[in-house]
This record gives sequence, C-alpha cells and structure tokens, in this order.
Amino acid sequence: MSWVLLFSGQGSQHPAMLPWLDPADPLLREAARRLGAADWRAVLADPARRHRNAEAQLLLNASALAAWHQLAPGLPPPCAVAGYSVGELAAASAAGAFDAATALDLAEARARAMDACAAREPGGLIALAGPAPDALLALAQTAGLHLAIDRLPALCIAGGPPTALDRAEQAAAQAGAQATRLAVDLASHTPAMQAAATAFALHLAHTPVQAPRLPLLAADGAQPVRHAAEARARLAGQIAKPLCWRGVVEQLADQAPKAVLEIGPGNALARDWANRFPHLPARSADEFRSAAAVQAWVRRQLER
Repeated sequence: MSWVLLFSGQGSQHPAMLPWLDPADPLLREAARRLGAADWRAVLADPARRHRNAEAQLLLNASALAAWHQLAPGLPPPCAVAGYSVGELAAASAAGAFDAATALDLAEARARAMDACAAREPGGLIALAGPAPDALLALAQTAGLHLAIDRLPALCIAGGPPTALDRAEQAAAQAGAQATRLAVDLASHTPAMQAAATAFALHLAHTPVQAPRLPLLAADGAQPVRHAAEARARLAGQIAKPLCWRGVVEQLADQAPKAVLEIGPGNALARDWANRFPHLPARSADEFRSAAAVQAWVRRQLER
C-alpha cells in the first residue's frame, strides 16, 4: 500500500487553486491575516501580488498544509514525502519535522532572506528544454547562468542576472531550444542566494525541528533526511544549491509506488511524473473538486 506525496513549488499559483479547501481553515485565515487581506484568494487574484515572493511562499505553504490536513485523516501514511523548492517546507512539516505554524514562520523568514539578497543582486530563472541535456546546460553556462534545477532529462532550469537571462533566451532561440522565463524575480538555487541561505540557516538554528516521522527526501541531492540537523542543513542549503529533482523522482520511482499525489497549484510535478513513468499513476490535488475525490482516487490506486 505504498504511495508518494509531493509538494509543489512557486510559479503556478492561481486564485482558483485547490477549490475544495475549507475557507475557514485556521492556516488559511492566519496566512491572510499576515498578508493584511480578508481572503487569501484575493491576494492571488491580484496580478501585482500573485507572484511576489513574500506572498507566494507564505500562501503556497499555508494552502498546501491546509490541504494535507484535510486529506490525511482519510489516507494511509505515504511511503515517502518530497517537496519542490519552497515546497520542501510543507514536505518537512507533513513528514513531522515541525508543525504547520512553524512552517508559516519559516516561509516568511525564507522569503525575507531571499528578497534581501535579490535586492542586492537581482536575478531570475529560465527553463530550457531540448533534446540534448548537456547542450542545454552548456548554453546556460556560456550565457553566464548557473544550473538551478535539474528537473528532467530534457529540461533544466537555470538562474542568474537579467542580462545573462537575456543572452540565454537569445542563444536558445538560435539553437532551436525552448526557453521560458519563470515568474520569479530572483535566482533561487544558485550561488547568488548564498547570503540568503546563510541568513535562513541562522533562523533555523533557533527554530524547533525534530527528526521526520515519515520518510523525507531532500531535493538538493536526492538524499533522505533522518535527523533534525539534516533537516535544518538541507532546508537552508537548497536556497543556494541546485535541486536534483530528477534524482528525487528516479529514487521514488524505484520504490514502484501505486500512486503519486501532488499537492499545490497546477499539476507540473504530476505531469512530469506521468510522462516519465506512465505505468505509475500520478495526479495533482488541484485537478479534483473535493477532498473526498482526492482521497477516493488514492485509495483506488492502492487497491489495484
């Protein structure tokens, strides 16, 4: 009865995401309060705020954990948990490393540290897709970018300053590769964020963290997190290190789970999984109209 739980990162958030969430959920109310809004969905409906780092990181964690708290009572524990980028905070909380309120505090602290770093060194991210993975990475590096996320065999995400992003976009067009700028205004998971990683590590040092109760896989090297010290180090370190998401997915697929559930906006992680491993069912909670429907889908897969 094995299944995998994944938590999304930034970029696909929208005001209608996870339509079945209880609007009275305490986490959602607290997130709205912290953002000075009456309704958390109103923040996402505002184009000027939807992709703002401070708002997005807080809301993604609040909504993801609110969703998990609704779903968990009707499901057996997952055999593994992993999070993509900021989704690692929700994943660590769901795995038992810290409670949901702490996850919200950490999301705010993480965003503050990253925004302060980006104010000194502006940047962004670009997704590069094409048939030759090595050529994509070489293109990014030649343009002056760093690898940020090794996501798929034919897709990498690179980060760096705006001028380097422009060069990479032009070079990709000339090489026949696909280039897509991401809706983030900082070069996360690259050396440009080292000061943010250091600041967040200091914050984590004073935050109560315990060993995860559920198997938790870190994205910055696809390594299991077994102790509180490892959780702190991984959560801080990934801000300035490339994510090995491809390695995470491959390790999880080796366990042959009967189902993979993504929690968060959109279905990018579930779609990537389905394309690579069509024999292992994967869905996103954002595709369903009720929590009961999500639970029923997971249970059906486990009964196969």
